Amino acid sequence: MDIVGVGLNATDTLIPVSRYPASGSKVEVRSASLLPGGQVASAMVACQRWGLRARYVGKLGDDSAADLHRAEFAKAGVEAKILTARECGSQQAFILVEDSGERTVLWKRDERLTLRPEELRREWITDARAVHVDGHDTAAAITVAGWAREAGIPVIADLDELYPTVERLIEKVDYLIVSRDIPGQLTGKSDLKESLMAIRRQFGCRLAAATLGRDGVLAWDGRDFCYRPAYRVEAVDTTGSGDIFHAGFIYGLLQGLALEQTLDFACAAAALNCTATGARGGIRPVSRIENLMATGARYESAVSVFGAPAEFQESVGSFPGLLPADGK
Repeated sequence: MDIVGVGLNATDTLIPVSRYPASGSKVEVRSASLLPGGQVASAMVACQRWGLRARYVGKLGDDSAADLHRAEFAKAGVEAKILTARECGSQQAFILVEDSGERTVLWKRDERLTLRPEELRREWITDARAVHVDGHDTAAAITVAGWAREAGIPVIADLDELYPTVERLIEKVDYLIVSRDIPGQLTGKSDLKESLMAIRRQFGCRLAAATLGRDGVLAWDGRDFCYRPAYRVEAVDTTGSGDIFHAGFIYGLLQGLALEQTLDFACAAAALNCTATGARGGIRPVSRIENLMATGARYESAVSVFGAPAEFQESVGSFPGLLPADGK
């Protein structure tokens, strides 16, 4: 395998609305679509479509949603190691998508869907070039990251919440890419630059980065900050954009791209995914992503977040590849 992902899947019910409902109001629902999603599951599908050999490890219930997920993994060519929670429904999400493309997620996950360390097999992990986790089932993610670390395999983590004992996981993560608020919550530092530096200093990650929506992404590699603005697209639905960003980062990592190129690829892949409905609806071919990188307009640099943006815009190619020379 090129990449093994261990973490969440979800069955998304997409509900378009003209605006987010105010308390006590009525808002017309034009349609509802049932689609597969989930942080790690969607990232693995994207990686496979881009030519990487991907394996997904996770847990489903024994309902019709589980059949949908298995069929989608098979269709995409992703090798799926699925554990089943008997007499249990799979994870569900109800997602309100406004005309602007912004979404609000309501989700439900039965505790019986928790992935436990004793359910995992080391050989599912240690034949990969990289491992991706989301940390929701933290004990299982810690086990997986530990196996990867022992085997010299880099670990990428997508964290949008600080789960209990997540610090033990971060200690085993090489590339930590989190949502905007996580660095400050983790370190107690309100300044994003300071919090990213503190994460790398405290936990030893090779890279600490924060995704910032339309403001792009900021990463710290221990030597330089690398800031990349987001690409401008006509957004239809932002569901899954972060998942596809992480897939794009994984692709660039395993292709040996420089950091700037990797972040640009991830930003472009995430932007294009927003041009269609669903967590995986806008996964575009590599050629389309590269074309957006070459010709696409970007949002202005996030001056309000970072101060003078020029200090984050180093010349393209000045960053080394993300993987060491031995590929691990």
